Amino acid sequence: MEEKLGASHIDSRTAGTKSGSSVVVVSQAERRRRWAPAEKHAMVLETYEPGKTVSFVARKHGIGPSQLFLWRRKMEEGAMVGVGSEEKVIPESEVKQLQERIRRLERLLGQKTEEVECLKEAVRLAREKKLISRKPLRGVADFE
Repeated sequence: MEEKLGASHIDSRTAGTKSGSSVVVVSQAERRRRWAPAEKHAMVLETYEPGKTVSFVARKHGIGPSQLFLWRRKMEEGAMVGVGSEEKVIPESEVKQLQERIRRLERLLGQKTEEVECLKEAVRLAREKKLISRKPLRGVADFE
């Protein structure tokens, strides 16, 4: 008996077996399947149901138990939180880059704020010594 399933060709034969069970010969590699995050989540939750093992659930869905264990570990680490909240999940490396950029910008902002305070003090001292006009400076709000 020969069957065609998607991109793979499977040939089932009963000859040569003692118990009469079928032997499955895969003559072509299957294409990689993609699971939606919601499907992965449902499969992982199914493994926690009473009486169901990871191996049973994996066989039921046609995936390897190691894949299901990986998804369980990721879920326990919080990888599915973004999926559950319908937020975009971004790589940790990108988060670290953005945090470093924020730290650099905050440092730069602190330096510029300090420069502005020094310049305001210099203007105040120069006005006291009558080195510059006492008129309000143009373009500088709240500075007289």
